[in-house]
Amino acid sequence: MTPGTSPIGLIAGKGKFPLIFARETRKRGRDLVVVALKEEVSEDFSPFAKAVHPISAGKLDSIIQVFRKEGVREVVMAGRLEHTKLFSDIVPDLRTAQLLLRVKDRRADSVLGAVAEELSKDGITLLPSTTFLSHLLPEPGVLTRSRPTESEEKNIRFGIRMARGLSALDLGQTVVVKKRAVLAVEALEGTDECVRRGARLGGEGVIVVKSAKPGQDMRFDVPVIGTHTLTVLQETRARVLAVESRRTLILELEECVKRADAAGICIAAWEKDEAPS
Repeated sequence: MTPGTSPIGLIAGKGKFPLIFARETRKRGRDLVVVALKEEVSEDFSPFAKAVHPISAGKLDSIIQVFRKEGVREVVMAGRLEHTKLFSDIVPDLRTAQLLLRVKDRRADSVLGAVAEELSKDGITLLPSTTFLSHLLPEPGVLTRSRPTESEEKNIRFGIRMARGLSALDLGQTVVVKKRAVLAVEALEGTDECVRRGARLGGEGVIVVKSAKPGQDMRFDVPVIGTHTLTVLQETRARVLAVESRRTLILELEECVKRADAAGICIAAWEKDEAPS
């Protein structure tokens, strides 16, 4: 769906992703209305937004009413909301409480899919998280000067199979492998802690593989890496980061490649079940 000309809404979570989206929206001359989730957001969106409304993630009805008042009919979700907060920290309003009772489980797809339905009831369309950001979705191939060795390609292929199986169960998106053994799989703790845990077991030279779900809904929970990921890879002396092409956002792409080159880390984008060439 092509975004229209009315103000576009942003439900902003944690991290640089929402701010990068806000900058790209500004470049395109679109008015932006930001709902900054109070539990997560510390960035200043005011240089890029027509209006910024700090609202708790548990106040879904308030979020929807703000968008309606601002004339927003299209919304993007960007950034992280720590899943653990769904179980403890967030106090829901009636609409959110009813939504959480209705969903079959608390997986991201279940909860965020239900949020999309609630937005739709009020005439608001949830757009892909990658809206305006197609230039940050890598094509298949090796992005860095450093390339995988033959042995590393075998480990990448192994990691791809494991990561796709993990993501198909909606348990996480990332696996850490070495010598064709799985050292760590991602759960609620997120990518960075998964990598650190795998490196504690495998030492330096581990391979990190990130996969989208087989039927990835590009409106939410899209795989994302950024400079913070590179920092963790450098800290742990990881050797390869392999991501799924066209379905993984690499925020600050040029900076990530530059830092990877300086550290001798290989970043590769793979397609289907094959390691990049």
